[in-house]
Amino acid sequence: MLELKEVYAQYGAVTILRGITVEVNEGELVALIGSNGAGKTTSLATVAGILRPSAGSVVFRGENIAGLPPETIVRKGIAMVPEDREIFPALTVEQNLRLGAFILRDREQYRHDLKEMFDLFPILSERLDQAAGTLSGGEQQQLAIARALMSHPKLLMLDEPSLGLAPRLVKQVFDLIQRLHREGMTILMVEQNVAQSLRIADRAYVIRTGQVEASGTPEELRRHVDVETAYLGATRSGRQSGINGK
Repeated sequence: MLELKEVYAQYGAVTILRGITVEVNEGELVALIGSNGAGKTTSLATVAGILRPSAGSVVFRGENIAGLPPETIVRKGIAMVPEDREIFPALTVEQNLRLGAFILRDREQYRHDLKEMFDLFPILSERLDQAAGTLSGGEQQQLAIARALMSHPKLLMLDEPSLGLAPRLVKQVFDLIQRLHREGMTILMVEQNVAQSLRIADRAYVIRTGQVEASGTPEELRRHVDVETAYLGATRSGRQSGINGK
């Protein structure tokens, strides 16, 4: 469904991605793990059209979407929940959800989608007329995910969905992500909680200084990569043939 092929990207004069190649198949949950500054969020931003790659291609469902405007990429079926959620705090929960459905023109479909969001996120139905900025952190994260789902994405990208949440709320968020995955949603996730990521992911990529250091199933990574060390910015030397690496 999605493939980043030898992608380079930079902010100003600073190169962040250095020939990264990542693949996400339909129905998969793929995690990007690595230290802060490794290029994980930049990878998502490049897919979402927030950042234009300087080289390489971003192929989504057979089409190179590299450099297209973000709104065009949303219409093609990619939605991103950013690290800071980016909800509109002065608007109500319902108004935030309506903005997520901006590509829809069918009012009946909108009402149907709204009901589906309330089934997934019951708390949002109780907060419908409440200003989004008054929600708790966990409720804001649920709203951010629901808003993304309102655009009917084929691919959902999550950037640090558990960041800043209490342990109880972290479990709720991961349970929700698992549910979406079980229901067939294709997900590309960046997450600081490596243990939880590997628990629910189908495959994962270890990113270091803008390159893929290793990739494989969670079991392969646990066998051949020191995940804790990888999160801090290094991987074991001498990876074995059971895992992909550079």
